[in-house]
Amino acid sequence: MKKSLFFTACCLFAAIGLNAQIPALERVEPMFWWVGMHNPNVQLIVHGKDIASRKVEFNYPGVTLAAVHKVENPNYLFLDLRISAGTTPGTFPIKFTKLGQKALTYSYALKKREHSAGRIQGVTDKDLIYLIMPDRFSNGDPSNDSFSNMRETGIQRDSMFGRHGGDIQGVMNHLDYLKDMGVTTIWMTPEIENDEPKASYHGYAVTDHYKIDARYGTNQLYKQFVEKCHSVGLKVIKDIVHNHAGTEGYTIMDMPMKSWVHQWPTYTKSNFKYEAVMDPHGAAMDKKLMLDGWFDHRMADMNENNPYVQNFLTQNHIWWIEYAGIDGLRLDTYPYNDPQYMADWAKDLKAEFPNLSIFGEVLTNDPVISAYFTQGNTVNRGMDTHLPGITDAVMKNGIYDAVMDWNGGVTHLYELLAQDFLYQDVNRNVVFLDNHDMSRALSMVKEDITKYKSAMTMLMTLRGVPQMYYGDEILMKNYSDPDGLVRSDFPGGWAGDKVNKFTAAGRTDAENDAFNFVRKLANYRKNTPALQGGKMMQYIPEKGIYVYFRYDSKKTVMMVYNSNDKDQTETTARYDERIKGARQARNVISGETVDLANVTVPAKTTLVLELLN
Repeated sequence: MKKSLFFTACCLFAAIGLNAQIPALERVEPMFWWVGMHNPNVQLIVHGKDIASRKVEFNYPGVTLAAVHKVENPNYLFLDLRISAGTTPGTFPIKFTKLGQKALTYSYALKKREHSAGRIQGVTDKDLIYLIMPDRFSNGDPSNDSFSNMRETGIQRDSMFGRHGGDIQGVMNHLDYLKDMGVTTIWMTPEIENDEPKASYHGYAVTDHYKIDARYGTNQLYKQFVEKCHSVGLKVIKDIVHNHAGTEGYTIMDMPMKSWVHQWPTYTKSNFKYEAVMDPHGAAMDKKLMLDGWFDHRMADMNENNPYVQNFLTQNHIWWIEYAGIDGLRLDTYPYNDPQYMADWAKDLKAEFPNLSIFGEVLTNDPVISAYFTQGNTVNRGMDTHLPGITDAVMKNGIYDAVMDWNGGVTHLYELLAQDFLYQDVNRNVVFLDNHDMSRALSMVKEDITKYKSAMTMLMTLRGVPQMYYGDEILMKNYSDPDGLVRSDFPGGWAGDKVNKFTAAGRTDAENDAFNFVRKLANYRKNTPALQGGKMMQYIPEKGIYVYFRYDSKKTVMMVYNSNDKDQTETTARYDERIKGARQARNVISGETVDLANVTVPAKTTLVLELLN
């Protein structure tokens, strides 16, 4: 499709045929709300053919219709409701009347907030996150594989761009597997509806903000998923997208106003340069392109300076948290959003959910750039973003530099960690080796199992919140060229799969060795507070040996990494400040007792040593 034609099709009122198809009262969002929220105001977006020509009426004690907003498109009304303190939960009719025509009625519900134990716990450095792409993990309900009324139909497991049929039920079926491995938190790529004509399985082109994609399940099933996770001691992170929306969504195909998205004369892409946001010498146009340019042809860039867009997005996220009781949010493409809106958004959500955890996707090689987006104005940005943490791509690169001897090797990892002072609290950053957009860990270390284990060890023992990508524990591999290659199906997740790698019997010896290694390390971390919120001390690497400690008042754990190609014996006298006279340690992986006077470390290996008193 030509770019100019595509963009014109997205502009307000261009889809004449669509207008004729819209029901008189197509939808009201949020569909329901709650009493007792911190913010007593809620703005309803009402969509229906010529709905603006109608008068709005309702009568419910404690609820006031503060304002009715008519906008450029007569198919929309925005209703400002104020819900007084002490309002009783219940249901009331909102009537849309017009002289000479039948009244339209929507039954609006105000619900009581849930305060059950285990809801909205937050995700911290005590946790281990497991990232899942639900379409590629497990097909638990084949009946929802395809729907004739959606733009992309059928299952194409032999295509990296097609739908494969994985779903929420499939993840629910394997919670025991994750729990046994030592995982404490599940993060799925967006489960929200992506009704795009092709390659919509990834979830980042939302077409209905209030609906779980039918091919993954239902809203009710998602809520049950969160509740089941909580019942077995697992937490849930929801992946959300502020910056853009799929072009097939109703607010894009029939926009409320021209300023709903960022408009350009022809299709204009973001320059994808974080520096343009922070450069004190930068051109205004470069910054505008970064923030307002579109991410992709099928991802309309939301105008977060528009107060209606702000309310639409913020309320949607509050709705999902309160509805499902999720524990944290991962914010996609964080730097591309309007900075002030995102700061206000974070404050609004934390006011409603003080325990909620939030981290933003920031992909950079520079710790200063990472810190720029985090809360506290620690690098003289001039504003507080109120963003607690980010995806720590800097640390990912540092780990690979260390195990692969790139860019200064282990010394570079040490130097990066020495810059942790840039953050208000670096322990809120999410540390990872790979994800759905990146080459897998095993391929990054050239399929060297020893280096793979060292990278995994660092992931589990450095500061921050560790995050794994599904299948890393069974040696799934590939390079992100294209990204579909790193989104393969988990073997055994589909009925009829030749092997089932959810079980030891279905795995090869090498896969079981890797799985057991990850499982042992993850469960040790899960049961060792010193590796969670404990302090960290590192020593300058010497002769390719890098030593760091994690410790609290009860336990000290010593990590010794040998970056050399040959075994090395390390005399540990220089570490007396942290060893504090201990003479022996337990090798966490092998269970052996180690004499701390001289520690022999195999080539490219990281030892995890629990000091013994």
